[in-house]
Amino acid sequence: MQATKELLFKMADDALIIGHRHSEWTGLGPILEEDIALSSMAQDKIGHALALYTILHEQFGEADPDTLAFLREEKDFKCCQLVEYPIGEYDFTITRQFLFDHAEILRYELLAQSSFEPLARLAKKIHGELKYHVLHANSWMRRLGHGTDESHARMQAAINSTYPLALGIFEEGPFEDELIEQKIFPGEKKLQQMWEENINELLGRAHLHLPSVSDATVGLGGRNGYHTEHLAPLLEEMTQVIRMETGVEW
Repeated sequence: MQATKELLFKMADDALIIGHRHSEWTGLGPILEEDIALSSMAQDKIGHALALYTILHEQFGEADPDTLAFLREEKDFKCCQLVEYPIGEYDFTITRQFLFDHAEILRYELLAQSSFEPLARLAKKIHGELKYHVLHANSWMRRLGHGTDESHARMQAAINSTYPLALGIFEEGPFEDELIEQKIFPGEKKLQQMWEENINELLGRAHLHLPSVSDATVGLGGRNGYHTEHLAPLLEEMTQVIRMETGVEW
């Protein structure tokens, strides 16, 4: 039971935090279509988080979804550090979305075969929605990778700095063996291998490439409650209304 809860928490927290980061582009997108696209993906991510928190509430007796999303302390969040970083320039946002959503769509593809039926059912639904997120990221990677010298250079620089952080997506928890043995999830190593093969091919088509990583610890810690300096102020902003009106029914 604890193994499944750990998996659900890290997936839900990832979706909640990156959903909030995507929402910060609302009204700021470089073109109208991107303003709409990031806002739409933000809504999807928040919906995914809600569905996962609901499973935690209904199947494992955890608090209700609003409490899990808005009233936990920073140290209790299991999100990877990648999703915590501010939106920065659009090259970073697109690169983060590309790396994160390719990991997510593969994760949900694997989870569609999970022995934990509530998660398997949800995975099939979310996988379909993520196809559009991945399509969006792929389109911009190709467009900017094949664009001007400046756009190509900026995207490669964004990949160089973001890829080491993205490896934190696959940080293993204490129940990894149990998840694999019980056929709940095939494991982070398998997911990472599939992910790297996939993004290597796609980046090659855009004339971009993955960097070599000298420090394998970059981006790690989030799954164990060790976060960047960016998460606390994000949570403060995200939860200020509910914290002022605790107990109110929304």
